[in-house]
Amino acid sequence: MRELRFEIPGLELAGLSWGEPDAPPLVMIHGWLDNAASFSLLAPRLAERFHVIALDLPGHGHSQHLPPGAVYQHVDYVRAILAAADALALPRFHLLGHSLGAGVATMLAVAAPERVRGLALIEGLGPLGDDGSRTLERFREAMAIASSGNRPLRKFTDIDEAARARAIASGLDATLARPIVERGLREVIGGHSWRSDPRLSKTTAIRLAETQVMALLLGLAAPTTLLLARPHAPYLEPEAMQIRIDCVDDIRVTHMDGGHHLHLEHPQAVADWVLAAF
Repeated sequence: MRELRFEIPGLELAGLSWGEPDAPPLVMIHGWLDNAASFSLLAPRLAERFHVIALDLPGHGHSQHLPPGAVYQHVDYVRAILAAADALALPRFHLLGHSLGAGVATMLAVAAPERVRGLALIEGLGPLGDDGSRTLERFREAMAIASSGNRPLRKFTDIDEAARARAIASGLDATLARPIVERGLREVIGGHSWRSDPRLSKTTAIRLAETQVMALLLGLAAPTTLLLARPHAPYLEPEAMQIRIDCVDDIRVTHMDGGHHLHLEHPQAVADWVLAAF
């Protein structure tokens, strides 16, 4: 495992890599409030075939936070990952995303089909959409929160305490969460606090309408494979997901027993799924 740190226009990004640099590149994008270490169990199982590059999204892990006044949005994550691929000299690559990262990966494959050789998605196909029922409420809430400033970051006495807190919040076993937690903490006086940008936890003011997400998915040309947990997450209702799946011409769907972080719970099974797809 190697640390990555490089510049894109206006921002410094970080990540982790595994495998030989001359192997076919596989770029990985983590979920919300995770970081590149989310793939610490999966990536080594793929490193014999691929040069695996797991990036810390802006505001996550060791990547730089956006400047004051900026907002974290899917479209800007897409721009950042494309700029990262340029900085790392990756004209074409395989792409894997988990959760938020699956939404970003989907949009990237739609935006730059000539760059993506194949697309693997874990627990997500496109970004979270909006059916319109809470648009006004969410918008007002986000505007009110934006003017209230950031709450003080929680402080932990040690990494174990932080891992337990993450386990309670996410349902992921504390042992499995530990790599993400270790990369996601920074030392402060009296202990540790989260390294990620506090603005990531604020309400998103505007989401794409579900019809817009479907329009984007109709333009997804990369061979796509989707892995979904069983039982499903509350925000991945099977009926709504099937409508999205039906928008994609070249897609294979697999279900696996487990939780939202299947790649941490079942790294070998997920590695086999990736290798079969690519």
